[in-house]
Amino acid sequence: MMMKRFCNIGLLVGVSLLASCTMTGRNEGQRNVRSPYVERREPVKREVRTVKQSESRKESPVEHNTEDMIPATEIFKRYNSAVFMVFTTDGYNAYQGSGFFISADGLAVSNYHVFKGTGVGYEIIKLSNGRQYKIEKVLAKSETDDYILFRVKGQFNYIPVSQRKREVGERVYTIGSPKGLENTFSSGEISQIREGNFIQISCPIDHGSSGGALINRYGEAIGITTGGRDDSGANLNFAKDICVVPYQTQQ
Repeated sequence: MMMKRFCNIGLLVGVSLLASCTMTGRNEGQRNVRSPYVERREPVKREVRTVKQSESRKESPVEHNTEDMIPATEIFKRYNSAVFMVFTTDGYNAYQGSGFFISADGLAVSNYHVFKGTGVGYEIIKLSNGRQYKIEKVLAKSETDDYILFRVKGQFNYIPVSQRKREVGERVYTIGSPKGLENTFSSGEISQIREGNFIQISCPIDHGSSGGALINRYGEAIGITTGGRDDSGANLNFAKDICVVPYQTQQ
């Protein structure tokens, strides 16, 4: 039997009623938090019901030329449709996170904690065009590295995965859905490379951003936005380096 989680309920503008929930707000003993951040899965005050699979439709991927640096406005235009919202439920509460495609044939990633303890088959993948999908198959996952790799049936726009070295001071961008505000774009720098394949960034991350894309100046995905420190009073935010995801074996 699943444990019920406890969250403080708040109001979301325009999409749904959302609430602020941290790892310490769930049942004591459910998970031992060892990472330096607070998770950014956002509780939603509504039941997530099973929806019919949207009719398969090809989304037109953009041409991925990663040899030159790309202006921020162009990065958002290219990859906004490659990032999606994720809705999950544990049978008692509903949660919202983010995710993004890394191949044209529906290979996608998000954070493990967005799905942890939730009902398989009840998740909803919602694209920026409003279309909704179900996960066809989970290919790999790790609670330790906080990632989940899965496939959605169809053809989609995607963000190519970077093979470049990450450097402190490098300009980076995020696309995610904090507080359910769909596909919010923000920018900042890599503040530091931390142990455990964490990339510390100055881009703001809030609840609902978990699983979103961290993108470099070349329009390549370098990380999965994961969480931040709520108790520090400083702008401390983290992404998991996408190098931990075994995506190449699933291509």
